[in-house]
Amino acid sequence: MIVQQKIEQKLNTTFSPIFLEVLNESHMHNVPTGSESHFKVTVVSADFEGQRLITRHRAVNQTLADELQNDIHALAIHTYTESEWNDLNGHSPASPACRGGSLLDTK
Repeated sequence: MIVQQKIEQKLNTTFSPIFLEVLNESHMHNVPTGSESHFKVTVVSADFEGQRLITRHRAVNQTLADELQNDIHALAIHTYTESEWNDLNGHSPASPACRGGSLLDTK
């Protein structure tokens, strides 16, 4: 869980979130057991007030630039203000099923 812990630490430091969830969804994909390559992050932060969705996602991508370049194959990002989060009753969307592909392919 080294990658997951780095993601959590960086997002906590950067956004001081009201709520943070980092889910390792690698097990849902065709990767070796124990992989840390596919993640879903949900970040609820006052920092997102007045920001467009693209600006929020860019901020998360910038925060995790090193992990995205070296460790993460896929990252689902869900960013909310506190009021948006409350409107969703504290739930982010479920991730879709894997549609194929493999990190193990040598093509």
